[in-house]
Amino acid sequence: MGFVKAKFRIVNPVEKEKRKDVEGVVDTGAIYTVVSRALLESINLKPVEKRRFRAFGGEVEREIGIAEVELAGRRGGITLIFGEKDDSAVLGVTALEALGLEVDPIRNTLKEAELLMLWERAKNAC
Repeated sequence: MGFVKAKFRIVNPVEKEKRKDVEGVVDTGAIYTVVSRALLESINLKPVEKRRFRAFGGEVEREIGIAEVELAGRRGGITLIFGEKDDSAVLGVTALEALGLEVDPIRNTLKEAELLMLWERAKNAC
């Protein structure tokens, strides 16, 4: 299986006119999306806290923030990592879930995911 790449847009959820396009690798093993700090700061996104992540070669600490992501005519809210100089752009699994997309491993593309929801009728419904 090869890499799946995607072009997606990051949008400032408060100032929606501030947006930037990104090209990155889709990584279903990555929880969060990673976008360069410079790009995020250029659309006035601010970090909300720092978190530790396990990476090749040990642990790293990165700032995270909140944004909207657009891809394939869909938009969703995501937590993302403020990437540092050598960090690659990555579209993580929580972004895929927010957009209702999944990787098609046969075609190495993204496709619409089957969305699941717990639904139970009220027991005393008329």
